Amino acid sequence: MLREPAVPTAELDRRALTGAVAVANLPTLLMVLFHLTGEERWLRAPYVPARTPGLAEHDDAGLPEAVQEEIRAAAVDAVLDWSRGKPVAVESPDEELLQTMMSVCMGEPVPPEYATMMVREMGFAPRERAAVPAPGNASEWPVLVIGAGVSGLAAAKELRDRGVPFVVVEKNSDVGGTWLENRYPGAGTDTPSHLYSYSFFPHDWSTYFGKRGEMAAYLREAAEHFDLLPSIRLGHEVERLVYAEDAQQWTATVRTADGSYELTARAVITAVGLLSRPRMPDLPGMADFRGPLFHSARWPEDVGLTGKRVAVVGTGASAMQIVPTVVDDVAGLTIFQRSPQWVVPSTNYTRRVPDGIHWLMANVPFYQRWYRFRGAWTFNDKHHPSLQKDPTWPHPERSLNPINDAYRRAFTRYLMTHLEGREDLQEKCLPTYPPYGKRILLDAGWFTALTRPHVELVTDAVTGFTETGVVTASGDEHEADVVIVCTGFEAQKLLFPMEIRGRGGQSLRELWGDDDASAHLGISMPGFPNLFFTYGPNTNPVGGSYIFIGECQVRYIADLLSTVIDSGAGAVECRPEVHDEYNRRLDAAHEQMVWTHPGMETYYRNAAGRVVTNMPWRVVDYWHMTRRPQLDEYIVEPAR
Repeated sequence: MLREPAVPTAELDRRALTGAVAVANLPTLLMVLFHLTGEERWLRAPYVPARTPGLAEHDDAGLPEAVQEEIRAAAVDAVLDWSRGKPVAVESPDEELLQTMMSVCMGEPVPPEYATMMVREMGFAPRERAAVPAPGNASEWPVLVIGAGVSGLAAAKELRDRGVPFVVVEKNSDVGGTWLENRYPGAGTDTPSHLYSYSFFPHDWSTYFGKRGEMAAYLREAAEHFDLLPSIRLGHEVERLVYAEDAQQWTATVRTADGSYELTARAVITAVGLLSRPRMPDLPGMADFRGPLFHSARWPEDVGLTGKRVAVVGTGASAMQIVPTVVDDVAGLTIFQRSPQWVVPSTNYTRRVPDGIHWLMANVPFYQRWYRFRGAWTFNDKHHPSLQKDPTWPHPERSLNPINDAYRRAFTRYLMTHLEGREDLQEKCLPTYPPYGKRILLDAGWFTALTRPHVELVTDAVTGFTETGVVTASGDEHEADVVIVCTGFEAQKLLFPMEIRGRGGQSLRELWGDDDASAHLGISMPGFPNLFFTYGPNTNPVGGSYIFIGECQVRYIADLLSTVIDSGAGAVECRPEVHDEYNRRLDAAHEQMVWTHPGMETYYRNAAGRVVTNMPWRVVDYWHMTRRPQLDEYIVEPAR
């Protein structure tokens, strides 16, 4: 576990500090310098960084070399003075000052509501939280958490901190959720590691974008660090949840390798993830194929690809990580594309974090906090304006507004440059829909792999299989020894395949159907008391880290439970009118966004065109919505 120092423990070595500062991210270092000195000149020209382009690290801040060196030299002196005992000049900036600092750090205006959030998220002011319930009351509220991935572990820690009894059931043999299950070559996060991590559990990441093994180990380490493992039942899967109104409790039917049993709890928190159940196509001849045929999320441990003819069905996030990783090992690679994806450059995608950066985060105050903030702004709300439809924009078929069109031009240039000389691939790979209409994917060597002589990109639809290959709509058969299916997950079937019955035996599946889930804040549903969702309907963020959204949800649920438990109540349930009004606003917001653009198909929206997975709000908006529960939005039922 890595956490920046609060106070110096010894005078730092100038040589080590100078070497680390030489590779530092300059906008981050500039904020450290201001904290330590309080000199406002560091927040003015000529030291203000240029606006960060795209998703870049922007380590040099876009400043002249002489200015860069002046900042680095001043930072060395300031950090050394701090290590010798000089007090920090600006320990905890208020919201107004923090907004100025954030805007300087990013080289562009950051709105004031962001300061209200970040002054707490960065630890400059305490977070508000409901009072911990009295021990006697808490003992009457055992909570069942379903899932031990990112959200489940966060929920368990929050409940432990508040003294609320809980048990976690996890269907897999270990904690980690999606990072345990997805073992395919190249699996990793497409959000920077220092952002895609718990705010309460920093980590010394080895790469800028964490790979699957390190992600799984990180989550296991968190479970061990917070002593959560004794409360987690591994290899236990919840099949059914039924609410008893008289008892004001839920009964879960839990299946294990040895059979089934029932478990009761006053409240239930689901933490099963959005992308947890693979979606396999149902095509003729699949059972006849003689070689290995499997979904990327169910990668067999014993499969070998060396010297094999491999077919990859799909070109989404998993395929874009698998293909560059295996392309040098296989004899031939045929990739079947239903529709092209927008791909963006990332110079740091496979890059290791330099030792100097590790040193700065471990030894220099404020560096880690500001580095994480930069990732949050760059990968989250910075791009939100580009997702909004401009009714006056003259080219709605290709983009949404001038900003979105600028992204289109930049992404197109990148594609054309990397596929130069391959007009066939340029035509196949260039999307016709606006950028961000589907999940934006980082280039991990995708375009380079496509140009290899033993790689073929096929745009005919896959219609079936034979014993020896893949058949497309044109009638062509493409021979293969191994087929890897990268066709995504049952994202619209939230909580599938669990059966959940609330008041009066109402089935949640019948209420939602297979693809039309809804919930207040993505967290609660009328008719289902004491049931709370994480990563529920419409909580997939626009970009960046879901972990931040998960923490918002977990704190909100825990605050609500703490308040209700301490009052001696027996049940809490979202009011129908609150649920309906929230989803009316949500749907209206989506109508003005890229995901309802008719130019593409996406798992974000259902058969009727309603967006059911993604959140239309900025991350900062959702933080404010979940900052503290409003009890008047709920029916609080006295204990029976």
